[in-house]
Amino acid sequence: MIIAIASEGKDENATISTQAGRAPFYIILKNKKIIETIKNPFTLGGGGAGFGVAKMLADKKVDLVIASKFGPNMESALKERNIKYKEKTGLIKDIL
Repeated sequence: MIIAIASEGKDENATISTQAGRAPFYIILKNKKIIETIKNPFTLGGGGAGFGVAKMLADKKVDLVIASKFGPNMESALKERNIKYKEKTGLIKDIL
């Protein structure tokens, strides 16, 4: 299973981001190990961040996305791509 965690920082010591679509980074895990850190290109700008992030994560074959909060547009975009999502708070390392 590949998991993407919306993150405020680049490593496991960072907190889970409060905004899924506008998270500064996404940490990608496979078998509970970090395999990639992505700088979110949708952090700034106009609307549509949730749709853009959902597509980006689908292209990475992500099965589950974790963030503190998901907007309705991102929820819809993830559902369209059969990606599960879960709201959690805390540190990335707590999920590892």
